[in-house]
Amino acid sequence: EVQLQASGGGLVQPGGSLRLSCAASGFSFDDYAVGWFRQAPGKEREAVSCISGSGGNTWYADFVKGRFTISRDNAANTVYLQMSSLNPDDTAVYYCAAAFGLIASSVTNKDQYDYWGQGTLVTVSS
Repeated sequence: EVQLQASGGGLVQPGGSLRLSCAASGFSFDDYAVGWFRQAPGKEREAVSCISGSGGNTWYADFVKGRFTISRDNAANTVYLQMSSLNPDDTAVYYCAAAFGLIASSVTNKDQYDYWGQGTLVTVSS
């Protein structure tokens, strides 16, 4: 059974940090790129970051560049999203998703992802 389990969300003050984890099982993890998406209330789900299967290539949305870092540990079948300098606009449910054969021009396309996790809520508030 394929599973993606996102965790690590919570309440954090503006300027604070959180690390999200995405634990995978049931598929050949290092053959898949993994992306993080987020969805704020009343808004569309948007791409945040993506990392290739080997971890050698990464992509970030402009609104998180310099603040978020994506990484992966293929031995542990886990992808991480280190988030810092958080602000209230970062409040959303964060989802991880895995894609086989993802090309660079498609990292933001939700339809290209084969498996999705359940989401973890990040709330940035004082």
